[in-house]
Amino acid sequence: MNKKRIVFAVTNDLTYDRRMFRICSALSEAGMDVLLVGRKRRDSLIFKPAHFKAKRFSCFFNKGLLFYTEYNIRLFFLLWSTPFEIACACDLDTALPIRLACRLKGRKSVYDAHEYFSEVPELSHRPMIKKFWEWVGRITIPAFNACYTVGEELAKLMGKRYNVHFDVIRNIAPSNSAFVTKESFPQKVLLYQGALNVGRGLEATIEAMQQLPDWQFWLAGEGDITTQLKELSVKLKLEERVQFLGWVKPDNLPTLMQKAKLSINLREKGSLNDYYSLPNKFFDAIHAGLPSIHMNYPEYVNVCNKYPCAILLDEVDVPKIVDAIRHVDQHPELWEAMSTACRQAAKEYTWENESKKLVQIYKPLLG
Repeated sequence: MNKKRIVFAVTNDLTYDRRMFRICSALSEAGMDVLLVGRKRRDSLIFKPAHFKAKRFSCFFNKGLLFYTEYNIRLFFLLWSTPFEIACACDLDTALPIRLACRLKGRKSVYDAHEYFSEVPELSHRPMIKKFWEWVGRITIPAFNACYTVGEELAKLMGKRYNVHFDVIRNIAPSNSAFVTKESFPQKVLLYQGALNVGRGLEATIEAMQQLPDWQFWLAGEGDITTQLKELSVKLKLEERVQFLGWVKPDNLPTLMQKAKLSINLREKGSLNDYYSLPNKFFDAIHAGLPSIHMNYPEYVNVCNKYPCAILLDEVDVPKIVDAIRHVDQHPELWEAMSTACRQAAKEYTWENESKKLVQIYKPLLG
């Protein structure tokens, strides 16, 4: 009996997209034929997943309108020529070709909102582009057969905005991954993992290192402001204590997290997407037994009210960052309590629980 195929589409190069790797693997293990489509850059690593198929477009254009136009056209013709039962758009930048292809072929479609796409900070000062993505959302999202996103607050917000039901599939590492709880008190390393982009509080965190002479700040990732951040660290004479590690393979992240004493993930106010976000790095820290510093935003509050595993800041502010780190440093019993809360939370927030919900979204659509 032939397996029923599901096609997923993203616009990244797949290598570091752990959410999609988990989703595709879970559905493949549930007996479905999964194809994940993305892009291939000149510096992309080899991507050959064991449990599902993958295809990457080598695009002529690599950014802006021309890239999205080229990618969407190529995605549409791939879908038109490929047999499938369900196609899933991962965020709005793949929604148009998927909805069009599914409508023409009479197939089911699903929307996986990794974020509130039209409300990301990168669009806050680009009103025309923001309006375009809002239009894409209005004409596509209500037509999908199923929708889900990464957290309860985003599900409520987008459900009300588009008058559709959003399920919640959190972005969590499997409990049998390489993440293990800490066995000894770690060195004074503050770890950030993710894109080095505007609005992440990275400049303020680097400045905070001036007042924390016995701490190091490790940044695992690349982004639009990598060069500016490196220049700032040199300007402040912190280049020996602020380390830029570049993109780190997912398999190597647990080792970094075991060496760190705190994780940090700050999002400046001004974006609905950031305000209601619940990124995978939060759960990575939980599964590593690693206390963390985050914003006092609804999703973090929901978890920390139950499991006090993080310090929550009201704003991105250098003195507040310094005070939070010093407070943990000066109170080892607090660090131990937060690490214990991480271990307790890790028992509830598991990919095993999320993947069961995921399969139940897709099975009815496959008939």
